[in-house]
Amino acid sequence: MTSGDAEQIHRAVRDRYADAAHAAQAGTCCGQEEHGVITSTLYERDETDFLAADAVTASLGCGNPTMLADLKLGEIVLDLGSGGGIDVLLSAPRVGPDGIAYGLDMTPEMLALARKNQAESGLSNVEFLEGTIEDIPLSDKTVDVVISNCVVNLSPDKNAVLREAFRVLKPGGRLAISDIVLRRGLSETTRALIGLWTGCVAGALLAEDYLEKLRAAGFEDVTVEPTRVFESTDVESLAVELSIESEFPEGIDRRAILDELGGTVMSTFVRGCKPE
Repeated sequence: MTSGDAEQIHRAVRDRYADAAHAAQAGTCCGQEEHGVITSTLYERDETDFLAADAVTASLGCGNPTMLADLKLGEIVLDLGSGGGIDVLLSAPRVGPDGIAYGLDMTPEMLALARKNQAESGLSNVEFLEGTIEDIPLSDKTVDVVISNCVVNLSPDKNAVLREAFRVLKPGGRLAISDIVLRRGLSETTRALIGLWTGCVAGALLAEDYLEKLRAAGFEDVTVEPTRVFESTDVESLAVELSIESEFPEGIDRRAILDELGGTVMSTFVRGCKPE
């Protein structure tokens, strides 16, 4: 992938999530109950009762990494690609007043929404940072837990993301990610559709490639645990949600691409540890 390709992906992702932030604040983004095939039923209602409605509405993840991470009082947690802030705001009470919950995002509109949601939550042990997940603006060995929710797949340089996560983790620190992973490879035609990149599909890794990249970054005890496989009907619904029909170039068989994706895309829990 060239630097131009990477910048195009970053720009498309930033634009999509800026639109989502505007929609959440305008009340035109779907609420959690009506969220789509990937983002539905991720959080229990009593878990999010204390949050602003916009924090829940803007949730665009594929899992609940705050539960996966087994957060403890006093820990410092970093959410890569924190969006409207739901996972950061759920993490903050779990780490308590002596802990810190950081959120990192590259989209100014999402950061503004997250800070608004933080103010409404009354939580003080929260800080939202602007930057990319390929270049985390924190010092080495400062974080106990790195979480992320359906964001690593969006990056055009996943090796850099995982190296940075490893760098900022303290020895013995934990990586706990919810992400979209592929059961088999995609055709070049499908990967080239930018709408599928911004929708967390075309940039997803094969499970074995994810494990290899985690180990290459230095992580131990790495696992990729499937939580749901999306079948053809799910993928059809996802295509409608993302409004990607208009992005199919002339001559591309839309049905063939959707059939290729059926049974290929899955939500997973991804775990790893930094050696002591």
